[in-house]
Amino acid sequence: MQHRVSLCMSGALLALVGTGSLAAQDANEPSFSEQIDLEGPAPDPAMEIALAALEAAPVFDGHNDTPLQLRIRLENQINRFDFNDTLVSAKSDPFGRAMHTDIKRLKKGRVGAQYWSVYVPASLPEPQAVQMTIEQIDVTKRLIDRFADDMAYAETADEVESAMVEGKIAGLLGMEGGHSIGSNLGVLRQMYTLGARYMTLTHSRNTPWADSATDEPEHNGLTDFGKDVVREMNRLGMLVDLSHVSEKTMIDALEVARAPVIFSHSGAKAVTGHARNVPDSVLQLLPANGGIVMVVALPGFLNEERRQWHSRRQAENARLEALNQGRPDIVQAAMEVWDTANPEPATLVTDMADHIDYIRDMAGVEAIGIGADFDGMPTGPVGFEDVSGYPALFAELARRGYSQAELEMIASRNAIRVLREAEAFAASQRGVRPIETRLAQEE
Repeated sequence: MQHRVSLCMSGALLALVGTGSLAAQDANEPSFSEQIDLEGPAPDPAMEIALAALEAAPVFDGHNDTPLQLRIRLENQINRFDFNDTLVSAKSDPFGRAMHTDIKRLKKGRVGAQYWSVYVPASLPEPQAVQMTIEQIDVTKRLIDRFADDMAYAETADEVESAMVEGKIAGLLGMEGGHSIGSNLGVLRQMYTLGARYMTLTHSRNTPWADSATDEPEHNGLTDFGKDVVREMNRLGMLVDLSHVSEKTMIDALEVARAPVIFSHSGAKAVTGHARNVPDSVLQLLPANGGIVMVVALPGFLNEERRQWHSRRQAENARLEALNQGRPDIVQAAMEVWDTANPEPATLVTDMADHIDYIRDMAGVEAIGIGADFDGMPTGPVGFEDVSGYPALFAELARRGYSQAELEMIASRNAIRVLREAEAFAASQRGVRPIETRLAQEE
């Protein structure tokens, strides 16, 4: 606001100059241009567009792993936890990293709604995964309730919009991995009742009914039971999340789904060839489905040079371990030398914008959202290291020619539309009986 006032005043002064009213100005006073410079740097038009868009449509982010941090750092004991400012939380992290997320920085980042990931490890036996997921749902709801002045629990698109109008951060629950339902549709229904509004069909490993992107193919996509999981999620109004799943699983799910799907935190595979990103074969199917890719901020998914560097580093570490078995000190020292000679390539906000550009070109701006994955990774891109950085991304998009209306769609309007369409399909299925398929033994 200071810049606007200064420029308006300068404009008035210039008008007076035109009439000769300031002819007696002291020669020692700074020129008008110098007076403007003294006010500070000129406003960034792209940032002004970004902030206007985020004022009208605050960010609705698809994936944040704060609940995992609560378990790792605090064992879910949060009664004395201060979520207003977590920068001191580095003390409770084995790697000395502060959390990426707190209320102060969420507000600075113009975040109006967040899917909190109630993730549990895919390596757990399914009964244990079910229990731990319920625990993560519990701690997330308790966190939202403890900080109710700034956050509001939400389960519907209307509740998201109401929270935004009130200036609060809407909190929704997303399950990251089909192992969280124990291969049981009754458990799926109860997770929906507990508040889960999306489920990622797999995480890093296959489930007994779906193939993961980062595991050896086992089912050629979705099994018959897996297809019924998608159908039952649609009937309930739970969003089908295709981040983490194989290309064949993505295609099978899109063939079965009758409501929009989401990718809660993924990029474009043609830009960065990570197995977790979305291939062109799937992006081309999204417009017909109405789904969205919520673009991730994880550097390894955004920057192909960074991905290749990481592969070389892993190979060097494996080579050194093979040559120096039982000598971790030698391996560590040699890797420190390697790291010095081979610094990690920087990943920038522009890399994230490149993925958004590509998805827009392939599927349209209606198919884009944001799902950063904060607190589930070491850091975001330079300039977008934590949840305060969303305006920098949207300013970059504005520089690339995105209109304010398009920025609003990417920020939250697309995500709200998808949730509302899933709710509408579920409403059309009232009276349709629950699916009672059981997982076949051969699956």
